[in-house]
Amino acid sequence: MAIVKIQLAVICLLVTTCSFAQTQWPTKPIKFIVPIAVGGVTDAIIRKASQSLSLKLGQSIVVENIVGANGNIGAEACARANADGYTFCILNTGITSVNPLLYEKQTFDPIKAFIPVANFYSLTGAIVASRNSNLKSFKDLRHMTKSETGEINFGTIGVGSYPAIFLSWLNKTWDTKIAEIPYKGGGPVSIALQAGEVQLSAAALGNFLGQVKDGRLEAIAVSSQNRTKQLPQVPTFKELGLDDFKGKLWWGVFAPAGTPNAFIGRMNAEINLLANSPQFIEYLESQAAEPLTGTPDDFSKYVKLDQAWTAELIKEIKK
Repeated sequence: MAIVKIQLAVICLLVTTCSFAQTQWPTKPIKFIVPIAVGGVTDAIIRKASQSLSLKLGQSIVVENIVGANGNIGAEACARANADGYTFCILNTGITSVNPLLYEKQTFDPIKAFIPVANFYSLTGAIVASRNSNLKSFKDLRHMTKSETGEINFGTIGVGSYPAIFLSWLNKTWDTKIAEIPYKGGGPVSIALQAGEVQLSAAALGNFLGQVKDGRLEAIAVSSQNRTKQLPQVPTFKELGLDDFKGKLWWGVFAPAGTPNAFIGRMNAEINLLANSPQFIEYLESQAAEPLTGTPDDFSKYVKLDQAWTAELIKEIKK
C-alpha cells in the first residue's frame, strides 16, 4: 500500500509539473500602465512598442495612462494590481529614485512593490525656450538670469520630475530663482511653451523636436554626450559647462511583486528583441531616444545605481 501511495504521489507531481510547463502565456490582453499624460514622447514610444509586442505575444496590449503626483498614482495602481502577468508598468527615475526622497508618505515602496522586468530606453534631454521669449541661445539664458529685470518661468511635469530636478540643480548651481510652473506631461509643457505661458523648460527632446525643427520653439542645449543627428547645431551640456548634471531620462518596464518569473523572463526577452531590432532603433532615433537592454538582474542593478546617484544629488540641492 505504501508503495502504491508513493507511485501515485510521483504521478501527481509529474502531472502537475507537466501542466505547469504547458501553461500558455499570455491568454488574454495585457495592460501597460503609463503614469504620464497622453501626447508626450514616452506615451508615443510605449504605444509604438505595444503594437509590436502584441504581435509577438499573440495578445493585445492595452496602454492605460494614469497621471498625477509625479507618477505615483499610476505606480500605485500598478503596485495594487494582480501579480498574474497581465499588468506591467512603465516607470522612470522620478518614480523609483526621486519620489521616495520627496514624499514622506507613500502607499507603496518602489523597491518592494515591483519587479524590474527590462530596461527599455533613454531619452535625450534638452533645454528648450519659447520663441516668444528673448532666449535664442545659452548665452541669452545666462544674461537673463543675471539681469535684475529678467523673469523666467520654467515649465516642469511636477515635483520630483526630471525638469524639476534639473531646475533645482540649475538654481543651486547658478544661485538663481527661476520660477517653476508644473504641468501634467511633456506634451502640455510643449503647448505652454508655444503659447508663451512659460519661457523655458528642460525635458525629453522628443517632446519638442517637431516644434524646434519648424521654428515654433528654440533648443539651446542637449544632454547627450555628442550633438544629436536631429539638431547638430545645438551644443551639448558638456560644451556649455553643465555636464555636472548626470541625470538620465530612462524608462523601464516593471511588474507587481509576485509576478511569476516565467512571465517576467518572456516579457524581458521580447522587449530586448524589440529594442535591438533595426526598425525600432530607427524609430527611437527619430524620437531622440536610444535603447537600453539587459536581463532583469542587470536592470535591478541599474536602478540601484540610479537611486544612489539621485540621493546624492538631492542631498546636494538641499544644502
